[in-house]
Amino acid sequence: MAPRDRGSLTILVRWAAALLLALGVERALALPEICTQCPGSVQNLSKVALYCKTTGELMLHARCCLNQNGTILGLDLQNCSLEDPGPDFHQAHTTIIIDLQANPLKGDLANTFRGFTQLQTLILPEDVNCPGGINAWNTVTSYIDNQICQGQKNLCNNTGNPEMCPENGSCVPDGPGFLQCVCADGFHGYKCMRQGSFSLVMFFGILGSTTLSISILLWGTQRRKAKTS
Repeated sequence: MAPRDRGSLTILVRWAAALLLALGVERALALPEICTQCPGSVQNLSKVALYCKTTGELMLHARCCLNQNGTILGLDLQNCSLEDPGPDFHQAHTTIIIDLQANPLKGDLANTFRGFTQLQTLILPEDVNCPGGINAWNTVTSYIDNQICQGQKNLCNNTGNPEMCPENGSCVPDGPGFLQCVCADGFHGYKCMRQGSFSLVMFFGILGSTTLSISILLWGTQRRKAKTS
C-alpha cells in the first residue's frame, strides 16, 4: 500500500472513531427535563447557539447547550408560550446564558433565579425586568422586542458593609440580587457562634425522644377518653 493510501486510511479511521464517540455520548446523555420542556431545538442564530458553537467542547441538544459532563451551560426557551419558567427550571442553575424572550411571562421572577450564580447573560421579554434590578447587573439594555441583562454583579463586593456577615461567617453570592452568609468551617448555628461540628446524633436523639413523649401523651389521653365513654 502506498504511503498516501495509508495516510488516507488513518484519517478515515480517526474520523469514524470520532463519529462513533459522538453518537455514543449523545445516546448515553440523559437530557434534563428542562431541555425538552419546549418542542424544537435551539435556533441557529440565537445567542445561545452562537455561544455554544464558539466555545470549545460544547454540544447543542434540544433546547440546551451542554458540556461533555451533561452540565447545562446555555438554555434557549424563547418563543415557548411560557407564563412562568416551570418547576424544572432550577435544573439550569449552572447556566451562563439563558434566553427567555418572546414569552408571555407573568409575575416577579426575582426568586426564580436564586442560586444561578454563574449566569452572565439573560435575555427577557421587553416588559420583564431583570431579576435583582439594575444594581444586580453590569449592563441592562432594552430593545424593542427584548431586554438583555449582562454581567451579573457579585453583591458581596458591592454592599459597602464588610460587617454584614457575622465574625465567623463570610458572604457568598446566591444569584442576581441575592447573597448569603455562610459559616466558616468549625462553626454553625445562630450568627455562626457555635463552635464544633453539628451533631446529627444529638439532633435526631432529641427529635426521637420528643416524638416518643408526644406519642405516649396522646395515647394516654385517648385511653382516658375511652374509659370515661
